[in-house]
Amino acid sequence: MTEVQAARPSIADFPTRSAARADARTAALAARDHMLSLQSPEGWWKGELETNVTMDVEDLLLRQFLGIRTASETEQAARWIRSQQRDDGTWANFYGGPGDLSTTAEAYVALKLAGDDVDAPHMSRAREWVLANGGLERTRVFTRIWLAMFGEWSWNDLPAMPPEVVLLPKWFPLNVSDWGCWARQTVVPLTVVCTLRPRRDLGITVRELRTGRPTAPPRREWSWGYGFHALDEVLHRYQRRPVKTLRRHAMSRAAEWIVARQEADGSWGGIQPPWVYSILALHLLGYPMDHPVLAKGIAGLEGFLIREQTPDGVVRRLEACQSPVWDTVLGMQALHDAGVPGNHPALRRATDYVLAEEIRVKGDWAVKRPDLPAGGGWAFEFENDGYPDIDDTAEVLLALNRIEHHDPEAVRGAMRRGVRWLRGMQSADGGWAAFDADNTRELVRKLPFCDFGEVIDPPSADVTAHVVEALAVLGEQDQVVWRGVKWLLHNQEADGSWFGRWGANHVYGTGAAVPALVAAGVDPGHRAVRDAVRWLEEHQNPDGGWGEDLRSYDDPAWIGRGDSTASQTGWALLALLAAGRRDTEPVRRAISYLARTQRADGGWDEPQFTGTGFPGDFYLNYHLYRVIFPLTALGRYLRDGE
Repeated sequence: MTEVQAARPSIADFPTRSAARADARTAALAARDHMLSLQSPEGWWKGELETNVTMDVEDLLLRQFLGIRTASETEQAARWIRSQQRDDGTWANFYGGPGDLSTTAEAYVALKLAGDDVDAPHMSRAREWVLANGGLERTRVFTRIWLAMFGEWSWNDLPAMPPEVVLLPKWFPLNVSDWGCWARQTVVPLTVVCTLRPRRDLGITVRELRTGRPTAPPRREWSWGYGFHALDEVLHRYQRRPVKTLRRHAMSRAAEWIVARQEADGSWGGIQPPWVYSILALHLLGYPMDHPVLAKGIAGLEGFLIREQTPDGVVRRLEACQSPVWDTVLGMQALHDAGVPGNHPALRRATDYVLAEEIRVKGDWAVKRPDLPAGGGWAFEFENDGYPDIDDTAEVLLALNRIEHHDPEAVRGAMRRGVRWLRGMQSADGGWAAFDADNTRELVRKLPFCDFGEVIDPPSADVTAHVVEALAVLGEQDQVVWRGVKWLLHNQEADGSWFGRWGANHVYGTGAAVPALVAAGVDPGHRAVRDAVRWLEEHQNPDGGWGEDLRSYDDPAWIGRGDSTASQTGWALLALLAAGRRDTEPVRRAISYLARTQRADGGWDEPQFTGTGFPGDFYLNYHLYRVIFPLTALGRYLRDGE
């Protein structure tokens, strides 16, 4: 139990209505001004998207493999990696989380590559922990692929994934469109890398991280694991003796597939994994380093690097992704909720940016929706034309709906196309996923290759809720919306909460679902809403805030539990306010918490990660969440009291 949870409220934690309103007004004004100060001249907002040191390790290994790693880059990245090590010698995947074996092993490799003495205390602690927890033999497949590229692991001991997968028709199991968009962009180049089986000089060895124990074989009785292990053995035999003409065609097709999906900024999908592996694959296929595709890809990484001066020197870290569209449209809503008028210059500049970011071409989503016209989708990142995001598009519509723009027809046209695209991307079960429709074939999850992160994109409560809310607010009260409502009601957890796929976790899912249901016409007295309210109020911390640790994805004992954060408190407040609970003690205590913990500049401290990439494996700290969601909640509290 955390210190926050162990504390007991005092009489001061029960503010009066007038005190809560005064606190909310003061805090909202400060947060509003802080948010306005963070806008770029181009009109967008973007906070850092903080992850873990795996990004920095793999960046160094990529540069080592390509022969372009420099001493300065290495020193700066190593300084950052060292700063993130915990007292027990490990590296975690999120702030306050448990040590992670693969992340710790990778960090050790990078620091040894940087010249750290293996007998130094920090290296000894890391090595001892890795060995005590299974060694390299128990690390994830992706870690061992990197080791194999430098001769530190055998390619024969890794799952096979032939490039012929790109030739499979869409009706055939395990075809490329069966994977979630982030997974397919990663798997296609990895099939090339794992087929060519490169081996380059690392300059060091990390054999000291091996325990010598074999990896655990699957059970011999029938199971999916055993079945795919048998398939893997067949694929390994095929890898040794492929049909040569088919292999050449598959490799050529894979290269074409990769090149066709490079974005204008040099990235692939605007995210780190496919970017790195696409560079590796094309390099191994013979693309020279000065080829425009490779040169642009490598140069583009610079835009994702953050350098900071610290007392120990400059640190350098790599963002796994960037979120300007998401941050901007959420920020626009927060400011409007806080009383900033729709014709404010900041909101008009933001609108100009958002309108310019509409994606007018078809992407991979059209495989499942070939008859749906292009246009009306928005991506998460600066550049990602291939993969507009359903979640972002819903929030874009909610933001644009409040704007008084100098070209109202441009805004209305974008919104009409956005509504059309969202309606067309509804999955067969009535819900919405993040990037694709009906991306629900679970077979790919069973592959030995897939031991890290979600690889398909089924509908989720948070995305479905955002779409339902957007369509309902825009007047789309029809069967499409009602099927989304029914999906939400059917997928409510037994305890009254909703699972959060893209944010931590049940607080996020519940904070999205309740406002959506109410916007769609569900009465606040409906049992689903009452159960959600009860769940939230039961999980409020004694300090008045809400927090949910990311361990809740793996351990149900953590569901709804964790140190209070500003963003999660904002999510809970949005649900309670939508449910008509404004004049209640839990809401007033939450307002008091936000007011007490606000910084002098109008922001909040939030080292905790409250964003989710892959539940159970990969997490994010959106640095603007700590401003956007408290501001939105404070603004709605004040607005609802008028």
